[in-house]
Amino acid sequence: MATVIEKPGSKVARPQVRQTQCFIGGKWVPAASGKTFETLHPATEEVIAEVAEGDAEDIDAAVAAARDQFEGGEWSRMDARDRGLLINRLADLIEQEADELAALETLDNGKPIRDSRAADIPLVIDCLRYYAGWCDKIHGLTIPVRGDYFCYTRREPVGVVGQIIPWNFPALMVAWKWGPAL
Repeated sequence: MATVIEKPGSKVARPQVRQTQCFIGGKWVPAASGKTFETLHPATEEVIAEVAEGDAEDIDAAVAAARDQFEGGEWSRMDARDRGLLINRLADLIEQEADELAALETLDNGKPIRDSRAADIPLVIDCLRYYAGWCDKIHGLTIPVRGDYFCYTRREPVGVVGQIIPWNFPALMVAWKWGPAL
C-alpha cells in the first residue's frame, strides 16, 4: 500500500519496498554476513528501506550461480527469439509498474518526479525493447582475404558480466548494462 508524500507543487505516492535482499541464483537471500544498511531519501534523510549489504562472499555466490546458468542453464540454450520475447516481457512489467518505479527512483535519488516519470522509466523501457530487438539479429561477417583462406567472425556470449550501478541514474544504468548483456 502506497502512502502519499505531499510537497509544494507535487504529490508522489511512496511505494512500498517489496524486496531488500540479494538476488542470487534466482532467489532472494540475505547477505551472507547478515549486514544491512539504510538507504535514505537524499532531500529529507528519511529511511526508505534497510537493504542487504552484500560483500565479496555474496558476489562470489552470485558469479558462481550466473556461471552455472551460463554454462548449462536454460538461458544459454534458449532460442535467440525467445530471449528477445523475455526481455520484452521485462519491459512490459516495468511499464505496468512505471508509476511506482518512478516514485521509488525519485525517493531514492532525490530527483524531481517529472524526470523519473517522463525520462528515466520510459527510457529504461525503450532501452530494454531496443536490445530485445537485437537478440535474433546479431550475426557474424564473412571477410574477404587473399589466398585459399576463409575468414569469418561469429558473435557469441563470452560469459558472466558484473556491473556497478552508480547513484545518479540507477534504473537507467541497469537497463544500459543488462540490455546488451542479456
